[in-house]
Amino acid sequence: MVRIGGRDVTHVAPKDRDIAMVFQNYALYPHMSVYKNLSFGLTLRLNRLFGGGVLGRGLRKIFQPRRASEFVRQRAEIGNKVRRTALRLGIEHLLDRKPHQLSGGERQRVALGRAIVRNPAAFLFDEPLSNLDAKLRQQLRVELKRLHRDLKATMIYVTHDQIEAMTLADRIAIMRGGLIQQLDTPFNIYNNPVNKYVAGFIGSPAMNFIEGTLTPGDVPMFTSGDLNISMKGYELTQTLGSAPLEGVTLGIRPEHVLFGDAAAGAPFSREVVVEVVEPMGADTLVWAMIGELSFRFRVEGQLQLRSGDKVTIGFDPSRGSMFDAEERRI
Repeated sequence: MVRIGGRDVTHVAPKDRDIAMVFQNYALYPHMSVYKNLSFGLTLRLNRLFGGGVLGRGLRKIFQPRRASEFVRQRAEIGNKVRRTALRLGIEHLLDRKPHQLSGGERQRVALGRAIVRNPAAFLFDEPLSNLDAKLRQQLRVELKRLHRDLKATMIYVTHDQIEAMTLADRIAIMRGGLIQQLDTPFNIYNNPVNKYVAGFIGSPAMNFIEGTLTPGDVPMFTSGDLNISMKGYELTQTLGSAPLEGVTLGIRPEHVLFGDAAAGAPFSREVVVEVVEPMGADTLVWAMIGELSFRFRVEGQLQLRSGDKVTIGFDPSRGSMFDAEERRI
């Protein structure tokens, strides 16, 4: 069953569900001006309501003056809605242009405006920013956030971009193979992923995964090759037996890894060999080798590191996530 605003629309035709959709490829009418693109849905609804075409409306002016007057009033209101929406999106100066005269960002604003002007019960967004460059995507993310706040409408937003999901959503549904893996707030998705797939999907760069064996006890121990990591402070989500668990994966986010002097007091620390350094300006991403394992970490500030350097890193395993052989959180 599908409900929108408490209304069952499971068997209602799509055109009658009061939903507005914004597509990935804009889907603007190329022969229409921006004004006509924005007003198209409302004008179509108005013509259906009053009917009769041009000839019929002319006859109503003679034989049904009140009905004709109402038609004129509602058409004027459509114009007002279009101009208010264009002003909100900063495209009021583009109303007379055709889509081919617009940039990608301007076209997407027109597509957004066409949905907003209808004031629907819900919005559907199908990767609306994926065709835009990085700077414009960031700008429009902020505008979408403001629109959601101002319109107070339900918006369902499909994206493969985790940054869009984390910054825009009140709740995130992460899907795999058509099935929802976790439906939760961005905070819980990031801090308490229910399985390894969710943990690896959220986060940039991705979470580090170390495969090994977990030995239960008063203080569980995780071992992987020559690594022995105390899991003191880690909150298990299930009761373990007495036998060691094979095929366990420990996940540590790169931003939770400590570096240099800060790593010395960490529950786990290790000397590693720097493999790749990526300066990001405000921080630095480092790929390093722990034995045969490639390990990523993020450090605030600008580091003067080179491939082959040896540095000390550390982390608190209690901030990590553990997954069993079936990739479920434990």
